[in-house]
Amino acid sequence: MTNCLNCRFVTGVRSIQKPSTVTLLLAKGADPNLTGRSGITPEAARTLLRTNATVIAALMVHRCEAEAMICGVEGRFLSHLRHVRAIIGVAPGVREVAALTLVITAKGHIFLADTHVTPEPNVDEIVDMAVLAAAHVRRFGIEPKIALLSHSNFGSYDTETARKMRRATEILNDRHSDLEVDGEMQGDAALSPLFRERVLPNARLKGEANVLIMPNLDAANIAYQMIMVLADGLTVGPILIGAARPAHILTPSVTARGVVNMTAVAVVEAQACAGR
Repeated sequence: MTNCLNCRFVTGVRSIQKPSTVTLLLAKGADPNLTGRSGITPEAARTLLRTNATVIAALMVHRCEAEAMICGVEGRFLSHLRHVRAIIGVAPGVREVAALTLVITAKGHIFLADTHVTPEPNVDEIVDMAVLAAAHVRRFGIEPKIALLSHSNFGSYDTETARKMRRATEILNDRHSDLEVDGEMQGDAALSPLFRERVLPNARLKGEANVLIMPNLDAANIAYQMIMVLADGLTVGPILIGAARPAHILTPSVTARGVVNMTAVAVVEAQACAGR
């Protein structure tokens, strides 16, 4: 364990074998709030605590023995997410976590959500996603300009997804008037101020959007991967937003540089949490 920027880092949690640490983790694993009502037997919980690095890391973060965790370089994203949800949980007032992915290209940077978690987010989850994304974007020193995307341009279609994004925009403008956000709009309207000016001259969003909130998981995941490949972009993420404490789940394709970038993200988030 080392100190860096006032945050503690633990590497290779698979190798933690000290009896005191194992006893501590077993005690937490025996907590019925974490196991007894979730279909996991005490013996299964002990096995997880001996063999599953994500469970060990999540328990350490839950007990404030580490400020943040990063996992996911092996295994399925949703398997890791299940453990993070069960042990760390969501932040107060948040309905569901989401995944925010940053893509850096020669033309600039753009954040997309939800790229990995909820297949069909509802209106309230879209609202939470936009607010949480804005907070994380500001940690990069960037002022968020948020577009809620759809196949519909400001009421041009009246489909279920268009109504969902339209209603989420109304709620955001009513409850979070400090955010620069508008929708529902198509992708070109989000990224081209000239086109948007022709469609809706009095839009609340000014300039190019740098945060794209997608109507569902398919749209977000496909969009970020296409941008990454076509624009030869560098991705940072997925950044898990909405968890009770800093926890991030990478994907097996992540590079060493990607791990370093996400470590920096986790450190900044941990420092922000410590300052609250």
